[in-house]
Amino acid sequence: MNPQPPVWPPVQPRHAAPAPPPRPVDVDTAFWLWLAAVPLMMIGQFADGYVVSRNTNVPSVLVTTALLAIIIGGVVVTFIVLMRSGYRWTRTLLTAGGVATILYTAASLLGTPRPPLPAVIYAVTGIIGAVLIGGGIFLLHRPDSNRFFDGT
Repeated sequence: MNPQPPVWPPVQPRHAAPAPPPRPVDVDTAFWLWLAAVPLMMIGQFADGYVVSRNTNVPSVLVTTALLAIIIGGVVVTFIVLMRSGYRWTRTLLTAGGVATILYTAASLLGTPRPPLPAVIYAVTGIIGAVLIGGGIFLLHRPDSNRFFDGT
């Protein structure tokens, strides 16, 4: 005779974690705006580094500019991906960095003399990149986005 093992009822979790709120369309759109702005701003910095290296006859300026632009661009892309996942602190850092980038780009457009081709490259990439960043910042602070980052 082979006795059957006792059948226990399934264990229910005591406190089920609430489902995270769905990601709003504004956050997804801001993600893509920011992602489009990063390479544009990097191209503008490469053009600016080229002008400075030509004016000073120091080729290491271009290498340093490229290296810093790639590192900072990688960090920003990391923050953008984390922001899309709902981390509120990345939204704060992207907002502060975005406002600083817009102000720096505007000041640099108005105050730095450049030869024609690098000037056009910097102007086009800087203006379009600044507008994309401004749109991304705006979308990240709309009511739906605020609820998403607050977790409610």
